[in-house]
Amino acid sequence: MSQFQNIVVLTGAGISAESGIPTFRASDGLWENHHVEDVATPEGFAANPQLVHQFYNARREAAKSAQPNPAHIALADFETAFSGNYLLVTQNVDTLHERAGSKSLIHMHGQLEQMKCTKCEANWAFDGDSSIDDKCPHCNKQTTRPDIVWFGEMPYQMENIWAALDNCDLFVAIGTSGSVYPAAGFAQIAARKGAQCVELNLEPSNVAGDFTDGHYGLASDIVPRFFSKLL
Repeated sequence: MSQFQNIVVLTGAGISAESGIPTFRASDGLWENHHVEDVATPEGFAANPQLVHQFYNARREAAKSAQPNPAHIALADFETAFSGNYLLVTQNVDTLHERAGSKSLIHMHGQLEQMKCTKCEANWAFDGDSSIDDKCPHCNKQTTRPDIVWFGEMPYQMENIWAALDNCDLFVAIGTSGSVYPAAGFAQIAARKGAQCVELNLEPSNVAGDFTDGHYGLASDIVPRFFSKLL
């Protein structure tokens, strides 16, 4: 039986990189040859909505061919076997966690396979190519956008995430750079409540000092090893 009973896991781009999904920021500051400001901000969408639709259409198509790797599968298997409270929070917008079998899951930055209406704020599953001509199926307005939380917007379900962090006795961050808030501050919040905080990453993150312990290497190696020892 695990010594922990309330576990929160945060995953970032590093866990999906081994499945062939590029991490958000390249070393040159571009994302798939686009400035982040042009494709991942409300201002970028207002300036050129068609470009933003095309960009996420390409990301959606590319993500379809990716497959869950051993790190995704290890988390899903752990959730199934663990008898305590468990929450997986991901910054990723792909569906690799769901496809691996994870159930208790929050996509704090939205999902590629969903669209959102800027008028009525409804969201819905979507699997094709979107455009500025698409109408919201709820209010029939041509006000659809990718259901992605862009820079400057509030991530989803933050109250539920804060509550889980307040109550957890183990917080694990996997494949995160520690550069995007509020997620970069999760370890501090959990630690203040007495939780053990562990970082599993390719290399130390920008907030590595906030963690009790760190294990570094490929996610497909270190994640299955770490979680198998918890049971």
